[in-house]
Amino acid sequence: MNFPDDLFPTAWSLAAWLPVLVAWGLSAKRVAWRRLADSAQLHVLAGTVVVLALLWSMQAGVQPGLNFHLVGATVMVLAFGPYLALLGLTLVLAAVTFNGAAAWSGFALNVLVMAIVPVLVAHGIFRAADRYLPNHLFVYLFVPAFLGAALAVLAIGGTATLFLFAAGVYGGDYLMSEYLPYFLLLAFSEAWISGMAMTLMVVYRPEWVATFDDRRYLLNK
Repeated sequence: MNFPDDLFPTAWSLAAWLPVLVAWGLSAKRVAWRRLADSAQLHVLAGTVVVLALLWSMQAGVQPGLNFHLVGATVMVLAFGPYLALLGLTLVLAAVTFNGAAAWSGFALNVLVMAIVPVLVAHGIFRAADRYLPNHLFVYLFVPAFLGAALAVLAIGGTATLFLFAAGVYGGDYLMSEYLPYFLLLAFSEAWISGMAMTLMVVYRPEWVATFDDRRYLLNK
């Protein structure tokens, strides 16, 4: 899912910077920076970035740009909120790119596909569940954590496929048969790992999860 050098036309790489810069600006303005004043929270964020950088470096693929790896965007959104999650995923991508697993020339496109898209989807699922579903621990774990993670990965796959096809990098038939279907398998793995991670955190370290409140999801349940 990390696009390598010269895969897309220069115009695509440049145009991607506009939404990315807007998203960074909004995130920097709205993120709760005071939360990071707590050294424990800062350490959790730094540790999460390191773990995800390692996961993103372990990828499999058959063609340039057609690779797969776990993402962890939903865990970032639920643990830190959407704005800090976006900035954190940007740091993950920067580390992976510096390590040579992705291209600096396609950095904005990678941020758009690998950070902005899954953060929007994961946060949207959380907001919908928060508004329309009962306040219950199992609802929180199954819908925003499990289902949200799966849909976030599917959104990445759909967006990457659309970009690759629209830019003429690969043909539609090839992408539909050799690339997009594998995101169904990846989505299940992502959902299982994200659900497990969120379960452990809300049980043992609920203070690490910005979107979780013991009084709301556990009291009198």
